[in-house]
Amino acid sequence: MKAISYRSYGGPEVLEYGEVRDPKVGPDSVLVKVRAAAVNPVDWKCREGHLDALLEPVFPVIPGWDVAGVVERPGAAAPEFSAGDEVIGYVREDFLSRGTFAEYVAAPVRTLARKPRNLSFEEAAGLPLAGLTAYQVITKALGVKQGDVVLVHAAAGGVGSLAVQIARHLGARVIGTASEHNHDYLRELGAEPVRYGDGLVDRVRGLAPDGVDAAFDTVGGDTLKASAELLGPRGRLASITDNEVVGLGGQYCFVRPDAADLTRLSELAEQGVVTVHVDEAFPLERAADAHRRSAEGRTRGKVVVTVE
Repeated sequence: MKAISYRSYGGPEVLEYGEVRDPKVGPDSVLVKVRAAAVNPVDWKCREGHLDALLEPVFPVIPGWDVAGVVERPGAAAPEFSAGDEVIGYVREDFLSRGTFAEYVAAPVRTLARKPRNLSFEEAAGLPLAGLTAYQVITKALGVKQGDVVLVHAAAGGVGSLAVQIARHLGARVIGTASEHNHDYLRELGAEPVRYGDGLVDRVRGLAPDGVDAAFDTVGGDTLKASAELLGPRGRLASITDNEVVGLGGQYCFVRPDAADLTRLSELAEQGVVTVHVDEAFPLERAADAHRRSAEGRTRGKVVVTVE
C-alpha cells in the first residue's frame, strides 16, 4: 500500500511517500480503508523525537493517530464491525509504527466508533484525538457542570474549540483565549473571547471577578501559571501540555483511546452539539506540508490529509 513514513527522527523532510507492506490484521483489530486522517501536534512532536522516552519507535514509522474510513474486514474476534461500516478512530498504540497516514490501517477495536453520519470524512477525521482530549478533560478531569465558569486556552484550535462546545452543552459559561482574528469564531461557538498576551489575567478577571470554576490549559508555562491564579476558591485546573500543573494542585491529562467516549462524541456530533472545522486539507503525498501547517500553531480547527 501507499503510505507516509519516516526512517529516523527529524523535520518534515524525513517524511517519505511510497510503498510499504500491507498491515496484518490481528484477531481484535479491524482493517480500515483510510479516507482521511487528521494532523495533531503530537504527530510532529513524535516525528522530531520528543516522545522518545514514552513511546518506542519501530522504524519505519507511519505517523498519524486519527482516522476516518471504511471497514475493509474485521479480525476474527471483532464482531462489533462489518465490512462497509464507516468508522472513526484514535488509533494509538504504546509504540510508534503503524499509523493512519496510509491507504489502510489495522485498528484495534478499542480505538474505534461509528462515524457520525452528518460529518464528511475530512470533518470526522478531526474528531477522535481532539474530541476525546476535550471530552475527557471537561467531563472527567474537570467535572464541568451547569453554571460553572470555564476558562479554555487556545479555544479556536482543534482541542479548544471542541472543549468550548462540550462545556457549553453541559451548561457552563465559557471564556476562551484566542488571537483577535478568531474572536468572532469563538462567539459563534458560544464562548466569550479574550486575547492572549500581557494583561490576560486582568482581562479574564474583568469577565469573572470571582474567579473561574475550571481552567483547561493547552499551552503551558506562563499560561498555566495565569490559569492557576485565576481559579476561584474551589477551582479545578487541568493541563494537557505541562506536568507542572500537578505542583499547582491540578491534573495532568494524556488522552487515551476509549470506544465508549468516542461513541458518545459521535452521538454529540450527530445531534449537532459539536462540529469540526477543517482549516485545510492536503492529499496524502503532501503530508509534510500538512505537518508544517500544523506546527505553525495558528490553525482554526483541524488540518487533515485525504486519501484517494
